[in-house]
Parts: sequence; C-alpha cells; structure tokens
Amino acid sequence: MAKKKEELKIYLFRHGKTDYNIGHKFTGWKDAKLAKSGINDAKRVARKLKNKKFEIAIQTRLSRSKDTLKYVLEFHPECKKVIEDNRMIERGYGFLEGLTHELFIEKIGKQEYDLRVQGDAFENIRNKRLRKKVQRFFGEKEYEAIHRGYKVKIPGGESFYDVEQRVKKFILWLKEYMKKNKVNVAISAHGNSIRLFRMIMEKASIDEMEKWFIPYDKIYEYNI
Repeated sequence: MAKKKEELKIYLFRHGKTDYNIGHKFTGWKDAKLAKSGINDAKRVARKLKNKKFEIAIQTRLSRSKDTLKYVLEFHPECKKVIEDNRMIERGYGFLEGLTHELFIEKIGKQEYDLRVQGDAFENIRNKRLRKKVQRFFGEKEYEAIHRGYKVKIPGGESFYDVEQRVKKFILWLKEYMKKNKVNVAISAHGNSIRLFRMIMEKASIDEMEKWFIPYDKIYEYNI
C-alpha cells in the first residue's frame, strides 16, 4: 500500500494591535509599534501555535510583524531560519497614512458610518447615499482614488489589485520553496495582505474578501 504523502503546513497570522490601530489611524507602510494590547495579541498567537511545528518563519520589514513573530518563536527552537519578504507587507495607503479615521468620520456623519466598527479603511462603504456624501466631501476624482475600487490606487499608495499581484507571486514562490525544502512555515503578516492571501488560497471572490475582518489573534492554517 502506497504511503500517504505528508502534507506541509502554513501558519498565517496578523501582527498584534499597534498604537496606530488603537488611535484609529491609517497605517500602511508606517512603522507603527505594538501597543501593550498588541503584545498580548502576539502572546495569544504564540500560545495557539505552541504545539505546532515549523522550520521556517517569514516576516516583513515592519517592526509590528517582526515583534509579533519574536513572541511566537520563543516556543519554536526547531525554527532555524527567518526570512524577510515584503510581498506580504500591508497595503500602501499613500497620502492617507497617519490620518485618523475620526477626522474623516466627523466630516461625513459618524452615526452613519463608524470605521471603528466597520474596519480600518473606508473603502468598505457600500451605502449609495453615504457614498454620494463622500464623493461630495472629497470630490469625484479623490473619491475614486480612495474607495474600494479594486484596481484604483490611493495616490502614493496601492490598489487592492496591486496587493493581490504581489501576494500571488509570494504564494507561488512559497509553495515551491516548501516542497523543495520539505518545511512547514509560519508567516507574520498584515491585515490586507492576509485578506488577499486568503482570497487566493481559498478561491474566494472579491466580494467575499471585502467583507472579511482579519482578527489580531487568529491563525489561518493551510495544507500544501
């Protein structure tokens, strides 16, 4: 009887909350540090992964990714190599980076759309009446650059299509690397790169992906 092929594992998780997350700011590529609650998020991830095994870990250049991974690695002496790969970095928010959500909410009506509930970007706006208010506030051109038009770039930043393309290349590389080296991998990543990673791996639609919120202490596990 043929021996069953052993599956390789990917353990994907989001960094802990940062001061920017708590302050309701668009973060993007700014190097926001883990907040005290973010350290607790990282420790919860570490405990959930404690009994898993992986030989390779991947982080981005941002300290919130690296610092979250440090807590995880405390339980994993079997992990012999850490790779930095910025294809899994957060979406670049361009001119929005550092801007508070509240400043925006005050202008368009806090009672109608609360970013603290809906997520960390206002591309999620689906209400037609509110969308018109946003268009009037920003102007048609600026609005088109900001809302969740899948291929529309934020000025100085990225579209979700841009993020999808780099994450897709990363996944192709990752699968090949894992199979060649026969290793399990842990990835300390970011909310929007995880959204696109999930969409690709789970063969989900853009509409499905847009509804997802990525928790700070959840592990996404995939077999290769």
